[in-house]
Amino acid sequence: MEFDFAALTGAERYKLMAAAITPRPIAWLTTVSPEGVRNAAPYSFFNMMGAEPPLVAIGLMRRADGSYKDSARNILETREFVVNLVSESDAEAMNFTCIDAPPGFDELEAAHLETVPSTLIVPPRIASAPVTMECRLHQSIEVGLTTIVLGEVVKFHVRDDLVDPERLHIDTIAMGLIARMHGAGWYTRCTDMLQLTRPVFDDWNKAEG
Repeated sequence: MEFDFAALTGAERYKLMAAAITPRPIAWLTTVSPEGVRNAAPYSFFNMMGAEPPLVAIGLMRRADGSYKDSARNILETREFVVNLVSESDAEAMNFTCIDAPPGFDELEAAHLETVPSTLIVPPRIASAPVTMECRLHQSIEVGLTTIVLGEVVKFHVRDDLVDPERLHIDTIAMGLIARMHGAGWYTRCTDMLQLTRPVFDDWNKAEG
């Protein structure tokens, strides 16, 4: 079955893409408005884009009327945000911060989430998150009703029990992260895995002999 995306609505394209492109990591964003109002919201159009410079990319959809939601507005106006990764123990709190609250609503306070100060930027970090990344806006791209932000990671925080600082080894499994799946409300755990060794061309070539 093939679908001509030019003939489908945005909602229909979203339904197909979001159900197929899974699992998606979750960027639980914390931002602060120029007026000092805090905001938290999860976004699963998110991933790492490179290490030199260290970039993350997040897609933030605007409202139907084209206006920005709080996260996007805060990032564009202050050029700062924190990416908090989401462990299963934070799933309920993360889900609460999806609430369709009016602008200016402090999701962190309403969800009773403890925060800790960031080192280099204003937005706070979520204390329970296993990994948090302080980011500064590198570039923003406006495409239709989506604002794509590229953030440069300026501080990378890992909970002490999850990292070997000498080897820079993170115990990924122990983080207990969840990721976004298909349809409304579906998530997955990062517990069922397989490992594949990247092939070396010379070895393959010799074997083909």
